[in-house]
Amino acid sequence: MHESDDPATVTRQLTDLRQEHRDLDGAIARLQADIAADELAVKRLKKRKLWLKDCIARLESALIPDEPA
Repeated sequence: MHESDDPATVTRQLTDLRQEHRDLDGAIARLQADIAADELAVKRLKKRKLWLKDCIARLESALIPDEPA
């Protein structure tokens, strides 16, 4: 993932990341509902979800203009 200074590009990236984050919620819920779920797969999805959350937070902070001290 690369970050851009263009607010429109950052907003688009945020939208994509948030959508993937929501999709992972559903995938994790479906896997956990399955008795024979692969625990490793669930852990990988949760790790990906955390990584996405960090990326979203980083991009959101990039959209906030720096204020003079």
